[in-house]
Amino acid sequence: MLRPAIRLAATAALSGCLFRGGGPKPPPPSETVETTRVRADSLYRVAEGHFRLGRWSKAVETLDRALRIMDYADSRRARGSFILAEAQLAQGNHLEAVRQFRRVADEGASDSLAPDALLRAGDAYAQLWHRPELDPTYGESALTTYREVVERYPATPAAARAQKRIQLLQERFAEKEYRTGLFYLRYKAYDSAILTFRHVVASYPRARVVPEALSRLVQAYQTLDYVEDLRETCQYIRQFYPETVSTVGRRCPAAADTT
Repeated sequence: MLRPAIRLAATAALSGCLFRGGGPKPPPPSETVETTRVRADSLYRVAEGHFRLGRWSKAVETLDRALRIMDYADSRRARGSFILAEAQLAQGNHLEAVRQFRRVADEGASDSLAPDALLRAGDAYAQLWHRPELDPTYGESALTTYREVVERYPATPAAARAQKRIQLLQERFAEKEYRTGLFYLRYKAYDSAILTFRHVVASYPRARVVPEALSRLVQAYQTLDYVEDLRETCQYIRQFYPETVSTVGRRCPAAADTT
């Protein structure tokens, strides 16, 4: 059995070991809440200055630091994430911008910036699909995001802008399909061309390329001698695109010949 003096020395030695790394350490002196708030304020103001001057990398770096220490309930968090996303987008970091924009919309769905943030997420996707002949995956993501804006925030300016962007995207999808149809037509894959042009007309009826897609349909039907399909398509052109009969419908036989 240890004597009291020895037990006391052992306890002291053990305590020393714990505090020197052998066990839990006492918490280091930390910043006060007020000190952290002041630092966050300072970083935020500096970041806004960088953003206004177009110093995108500096804005991203400083905003990231500010948001890391900013109180979660701080009303500036949404705007901070929004301008961080805009700076990322300006640098060409589209997918990171999408992540930040969606954070604004999903973590603060009732925030006044949420509709615009979701819209800008769609814009970031759309910018990645800048040519119709490219893989349309990002274009489809943009279309889905714009439709989400309309569904989640109807009757808002962001929803109205999203509707216009949806129409623009549909024009590009229609153009992509139309070019695919031309490819089939060029290599005399007429049935594939017909299916593609019909898809353009059915899926994107308001697109600018629809009249020309109808004209190409007439061309394919004439080549294959599909008389009934030719008659129906020419009637469709005369009924719904009468202003194009002299140009688009020029391939059609006279009206009396198709009745």
